[in-house]
Amino acid sequence: MYGFRIVDKLQKIDEDINRDQLKYHAKRVLVSKEFTFDAAHHLHCYEGKCKNLHGHTYKVIFGLSGFVDHRGLLIDFADIKEIWKNEIEIHLDHKYLNETLPPMNTTAENIVVWIYEQMAEALKRQDRQQKYDGARVEFVRLYETPTSYAEARREWMEVE
Repeated sequence: MYGFRIVDKLQKIDEDINRDQLKYHAKRVLVSKEFTFDAAHHLHCYEGKCKNLHGHTYKVIFGLSGFVDHRGLLIDFADIKEIWKNEIEIHLDHKYLNETLPPMNTTAENIVVWIYEQMAEALKRQDRQQKYDGARVEFVRLYETPTSYAEARREWMEVE
């Protein structure tokens, strides 16, 4: 009844489904992708364990919103990964954050805003702006530990 079944016939474009049916709606949607990286840092003007050099396995979650294209896609998850790998992660993974990030105290609160800004700028670049019309960063969440995170949200970033 609910077991495994082999599909008899794969649906074919222009035979079983028309191209104008691929885009089901014209509403804004949100897609999310997460990544991890390992990095070391220490905090300035802080009395506690974090004033010493130490490391974390960070988790980053991106929430991007926009409108789907003629295929029903907002942005390919592989494209989010490409931006992450080539434009953001290279400054973070297995790095000493106090050295590789702009001058700042490397708190989760500062780092998450920097990551948000990098992704927002990447989406605004001319080639991507045309490809992902209306795509924008809604939020970035940065977990410093499995139970502690900082978050940057579009509505906060645009107001300040």
